[in-house]
Amino acid sequence: MSLIDVEDLRAGFPKAGVQAVRGVSLSIEAGECVAIVGESGSGKSVTARTLVGLAGPGAEVTASRFVVNGGDALRFGARDWRRLRGRFAGLVLQDALTSLDPLRTVGDEIAEVLTTHDVVPRTARKARVIELLEAVGVPEPEVRARQYAHQLSGGLRQRALIASAIAASPPLIIADEPTTALDVTVQAQILRLLAARKAEGTALLMISHDLAVVSAVADRVLVMKDGVIVEEGATGRVLSEPRHDYTRLLLAAVPSAVSRGTRLSAIAAGGIALRTPLPERTVDHAAPILAVSGLSAGYGSRTVVDDVSFEVYPGETLGIVGESGSGKTTVARLVLGLLEPASGEVRLGGEPWSGIRERARRSRRSRIQVISQNPLDSFDPRYTVGRLVAEPLRGAFLERGPSRAVPFRNGSSPGVSSGDGFPRGRSSRNGSARGVPTENRPSRGVPFRHGSSREALFDRVTELLNRVGLPADIADRHPRRLSGGQRQRVAIARALATRPDVLVCDEPVSALDVSIQAQVLDLLAEIQAADGTALIFISHDLGVVHHVADRVLVMRGGRVVEEGHVDEVFFLPRHDYTRELLGAVPKLVSAEP
Repeated sequence: MSLIDVEDLRAGFPKAGVQAVRGVSLSIEAGECVAIVGESGSGKSVTARTLVGLAGPGAEVTASRFVVNGGDALRFGARDWRRLRGRFAGLVLQDALTSLDPLRTVGDEIAEVLTTHDVVPRTARKARVIELLEAVGVPEPEVRARQYAHQLSGGLRQRALIASAIAASPPLIIADEPTTALDVTVQAQILRLLAARKAEGTALLMISHDLAVVSAVADRVLVMKDGVIVEEGATGRVLSEPRHDYTRLLLAAVPSAVSRGTRLSAIAAGGIALRTPLPERTVDHAAPILAVSGLSAGYGSRTVVDDVSFEVYPGETLGIVGESGSGKTTVARLVLGLLEPASGEVRLGGEPWSGIRERARRSRRSRIQVISQNPLDSFDPRYTVGRLVAEPLRGAFLERGPSRAVPFRNGSSPGVSSGDGFPRGRSSRNGSARGVPTENRPSRGVPFRHGSSREALFDRVTELLNRVGLPADIADRHPRRLSGGQRQRVAIARALATRPDVLVCDEPVSALDVSIQAQVLDLLAEIQAADGTALIFISHDLGVVHHVADRVLVMRGGRVVEEGHVDEVFFLPRHDYTRELLGAVPKLVSAEP
């Protein structure tokens, strides 16, 4: 008997007018791994959550057949679902930090499952918690059990979450993006752990946008688009001989050494996915735009960056790879001038960038900008898109700040002013983008550089949004109402506002699905070719780095252990650690259509 047997499953949210899942049919057998893949918004997570009664408030669920653990799930009440969760199905979500209770220790979190489902006697619970942490490979389990989620690394948090999911020995584990944003070595450890549970007879339902991860674990794959399963079958067949155009496009979007120099956003034609060449890019080796020599830094007594040196030239992309804690992000902070080195020097455009006062740096900050992993965390939630993109331009266009209220072009009253000339919530009658300032009658005397008017600021914001593929009317919206891909485009537009010489990209696509990732990487390549911008590209995804980078640094324990041309380092690694990183990367059955 199947653990899950569903036919024509539909899940929607009538109040929002959204039909997230439309006619999905699937079954899961003991000891089998079934994967659902697709881009963001395809309905993957809603499908998985519906199978354990967590579709969400206001959800409307129907099906021709909906059998879970031998029972008719359409007749289940809240109590029935609670009994199933944990005992029949364990749930492993993407972000363990938000899944684990910040007010309870990891041990208490796992013990709750043992208590709720009366798995072991009370006197044996503490020992069982230690056993579970040992089973998932957590070192020093007695110590970790007394710690809180925020005190653990990303890999240890994910292991603790898996320990909680398997505490009641459920026959099914539902893993929703369990390795996203983890470095390759930790990812490999988590995949080995899930594979071991599968070998013991546990069924897995894996939700992922990483096709290589799916290739390593799944027996069957379901490809989902717009709430519908468009293709399904054995993993090897689907990934090596795709039959649907959408599957072909997903596979073509996977970055690798083979995809270098081509767009990842392919075009489906004649049953194949066609990649087109990226615009040619020129690297100017005359003089480095950024030079780092002997850089060291630490926090307290702990050294996190130790004697790091490198140069970046105009138009070049330098990749930096390494596992969590290797010092990659600290190097980015040092390069951006957000952290002063204990020793060594950073020079930007041939002039000192480190070891000087912030006042001396401020006029040159426009030359180096950052694109972070999660723009939503770096954006002020009160700001509209227009205000976010225009904020770096204040120094470039205004010699003194604008007044508190800024009318729209037609001279109508502004909405509620944001305080810096970016009104909210009211559009202009002539159809111009909302949320972007135009003429300001009370402040016509405010001089703009280049002899322009406030019209120049409006035009520049619109130009930037258009350049990253966003419509001008998105300027009035807040980032939380945008998709992940749209937010990352806004972050790129903001970073480009001052026409920087150097862009520091710190895990800019790690949380994006493969198709949105492809669009963002193509966009960065186009911008770099047009502007000659230098990129420092930090990532745990070696396939992405091989696709975008000219040269690469491999970091471990704060030191650079290997560097060179990306092909040389990845094809002929000299250091054992580089070989270990490359060996941990899951291999796609077929990266090429």
